[in-house]
Amino acid sequence: MPRQLPSVLTPPDWLVRNLRPQQAPVPWAAAARAAIALALPLAIGLAAGEPAYGALASMGALSGVIGDTADAYRMRIFNIAIPQLFGAIGVTIGSLVHGHGWVAVGAVTGVALVSGMISTIGAVASVSSLLLLLNCSIGAGLPLPGSWWLAPVLMSGGGLLVLALALLAWPLRSGIPERAAVAHTYRTVADLLAATGTERYVDIRFAVTQSLNQSYDLALARRAFHHGRNPELARLLAQLNAITPIIEAAPAAHQFDEPLAPEVPDALRHLADAVETGYTGPIGLGLPVPTNETARAVDHALRHAADVVSDRSAGQASLRNVDDRLGRPSPKLSASLDQGGPPSLRVRAARASRNVLLSAASWRYGLRLALCIGLAQALVSLVPVPRSYWVALTITFVMKPDFGSVFSRALLRALGTVAGLVVAAVVLALVPLGWWDVPVMFVLGPLIPVLGRRGYGYQTAAVTPVILLLSDVLNQLGTALLVPRLVDSLIGCAIALVAGYLLWPESWHTRVGDRLADAVADTARYVEYAFGADVDPAARARMRRRLYRDLSAIRTEFQRALSEPPPSGRRAAAWLPLVVAVERIVDATTAAGVRIRHGAQCPSSAEISHVALQLRELSDGLRETDTLVAVRTDLTGPAGSVLEPLRQEVAAARAIASPH
Repeated sequence: MPRQLPSVLTPPDWLVRNLRPQQAPVPWAAAARAAIALALPLAIGLAAGEPAYGALASMGALSGVIGDTADAYRMRIFNIAIPQLFGAIGVTIGSLVHGHGWVAVGAVTGVALVSGMISTIGAVASVSSLLLLLNCSIGAGLPLPGSWWLAPVLMSGGGLLVLALALLAWPLRSGIPERAAVAHTYRTVADLLAATGTERYVDIRFAVTQSLNQSYDLALARRAFHHGRNPELARLLAQLNAITPIIEAAPAAHQFDEPLAPEVPDALRHLADAVETGYTGPIGLGLPVPTNETARAVDHALRHAADVVSDRSAGQASLRNVDDRLGRPSPKLSASLDQGGPPSLRVRAARASRNVLLSAASWRYGLRLALCIGLAQALVSLVPVPRSYWVALTITFVMKPDFGSVFSRALLRALGTVAGLVVAAVVLALVPLGWWDVPVMFVLGPLIPVLGRRGYGYQTAAVTPVILLLSDVLNQLGTALLVPRLVDSLIGCAIALVAGYLLWPESWHTRVGDRLADAVADTARYVEYAFGADVDPAARARMRRRLYRDLSAIRTEFQRALSEPPPSGRRAAAWLPLVVAVERIVDATTAAGVRIRHGAQCPSSAEISHVALQLRELSDGLRETDTLVAVRTDLTGPAGSVLEPLRQEVAAARAIASPH
């Protein structure tokens, strides 16, 4: 019998969660692009007799490799090209203030403030602000070869090389990533139907929300590029919207606690294959004869989806007439799209700038990041630290707000750096400078996209030897780089933990109930609207989608908090079941609506108002406390009412919101 470790030697749950690798497929295409983009500039520099120039271009390519995460080709332009522009600005500012003492400290701190503020705009702005600050720190801390303009050109050129490689197949594969995303959503919903009546339903329901979010984001991002009608895109959106009635019918089927016939999810997988291949011929579903109102709802929704998938003209009449069941873009943007195109870049930039300047959250994060970077720059100015830019680089990566918990990232950064230094020590000790660096880079480069999808610590372990190898080409210090890099990383992690985490109570003592309370209040409004008179199906679907999207974001935030040590991790673990309970309330509301549309009796307005009142009381209770408190549960109604399952779910949620 195997021995068990004493409890004092068992690692805590939050540490295990941090170190557990995420499951992800191997991105073979991105790995191939990384190998070429990182090795080719280095080879060209060696051939031209200027290895330092090649190393700078490879550094620029490294940022492009890290940002090469989008599936859709149009999004790759944004994810790679725009950050390169900000990176060029950053390295220019940094190189101009290099060696100017406290002027450099002030300049880099100011860039950190701007970087932190604009990172709150969105995903592309976040990557752009990251590269702005990273390159500024490199330029301010590392003497770069050539004129002041050469480094920005070389580094931007390396990043654009990644973009060129990423767009090579665009003429042959245009639209394929979007179709693949929609097909993946169909298959995920098929898994949901197969899981009805089982315990797996809740987890798969969360996966459906994530897949639907990604598909809509890709399709609507592509929609913003078109100023007129695009039949292919309209058909894609019509196919994506056609899955909505199936998702609405799934919770009604789940309430019966019996799995659906296997022919039902198989039919949806058959539709997914048709979506992915673009097939528009006749589709035989082979569905069983429905025997109750729920089965009829599923059958009707599947047949509607089959009609849309097999109809080549679906959505071609007008792109404006395709319902946006996600509730995005915003009404103003939707109106502008209906009038022929999205707002001009100048209008969108002005709107984003105004929102950033007036947002307390953007100022708060910008000041946190500026404080950490300012302390780092002041420290390395007062204490001689070789190649001090590494301290600021560490802080920049650790402090990114959309990358997860600062505590977890500091821990993973330290551990990943140690692992990367072990690999770098072998490479620097055994591989001589020169042409041997090219095949080594060709081997190390693909590890970045492969390990990057496993988690931040794994990505750090892959990036560290690449950066050190390129740094060695620039300064030729060999293994002497190793210890300073470890010390710099630990200093950066310590500054981020103290000045960016512990000094800000909101980081580790967040009122986690606020966002959930908002979601519960929105759920009360959804209950009132879903059973009201003159309900617009598209508006109801948009409201439900916004709810699921918000709850998905809240669940992700809570799961991130689980990786933090007590008390944050313990508090998140206590609140997470309530998030699931609210999701079940939304499901129960949707299921009741489906049953009503297929023959069940509509509840009275008093019954609806009573459920909504209970939800609002729960919302108010969550908003007033940091801890779960006892709440009154008084939920009764007519026997056999269609709302009885909903009342049970509300009662269960209120029971969870009580001390155990």
